[in-house]
Amino acid sequence: MSAELHVYRVGLRTRFRGLTARDGALVRGEAGWGEFAPFWDYDDHAARAWWRAAREAADGAWPAPVRDRVPVNVTVPAVGPEVAGRLVRGSAGCRTAKVKVAEPGQTLAQEVQRLEAVREALGPAGRIRVDANGAWDVATAVARLAELDRAAGGLEYVEQPCATVPELAQVRRRSPVPVAADESVRRAEDPLAVVRAGACDVVVLKVAPLGGVQACLDLAEQVGVPVVVSSALETSVGLAAGVALAAALPDLPFACGLATAQLLERDVVADPLLPVDGSITVRRTVPDPHALARSAAEDDLVDRWAARVAAVADGPTSGRGDHPEAHR
Repeated sequence: MSAELHVYRVGLRTRFRGLTARDGALVRGEAGWGEFAPFWDYDDHAARAWWRAAREAADGAWPAPVRDRVPVNVTVPAVGPEVAGRLVRGSAGCRTAKVKVAEPGQTLAQEVQRLEAVREALGPAGRIRVDANGAWDVATAVARLAELDRAAGGLEYVEQPCATVPELAQVRRRSPVPVAADESVRRAEDPLAVVRAGACDVVVLKVAPLGGVQACLDLAEQVGVPVVVSSALETSVGLAAGVALAAALPDLPFACGLATAQLLERDVVADPLLPVDGSITVRRTVPDPHALARSAAEDDLVDRWAARVAAVADGPTSGRGDHPEAHR
């Protein structure tokens, strides 16, 4: 059986972590569709986990859900206060906001203004978390969190304030804001090291970088701290795997970062995984032929993704004699 690939490229409504567009490959298998979209700074070794997750979705079965809806947060990029408030008000009822901070070239004052706008838009019952993507040193993290915590009226947590596990542990000791680990889990050879070091209060699980829904569910059973499920900025095909994980977790104490289809200018499905009243319905997704055509990548990008799949799949896909066939 050959692996049928459809390579897409879609624009983002707002610049997000330096990106203005997202691209990747959709893979079709016996069970449905999966998505292979590791960012281009991931090497082949790291990208193999993304391929396992894509093939699990395309050829395997996900764990049975224990809930039919998943509460989600609105993601607010490093935008000005007016845009930040508009994103929250237009988020289809999300009561939690994840706000990007530590953007190169931006000041603490700009971050404070963004959080104040988000707080106003959410109202008194809303929750705010911030994500620094490992950009701060310990001293900067502690100082900035004191200001951002006040601006937010109390932060739910800070996601990956620093890059290393020892730094996270120091921030956790020196700041009252709970610490969530993201990169220290999904980009680590040992994803449990951050927990053993007492360096986090929450673990962020992203299905694709961690090798699939079942792999994440197994990891959640081992970490011993609350988990929150987040996306890797996929289309609704990849988001469906994150929703499946969140639906299968025995406990789901936090809104999940799975409403990121709101950041895409278009999707590859006719009915994207978008929130209604602050939550997403648990379901699989199927690409729409017309949406695929509108999102089709140029030939050079198709070739790059076909080569990348061939590299991570080691020729035969998952050792089963599958060979990728890219569709233009």
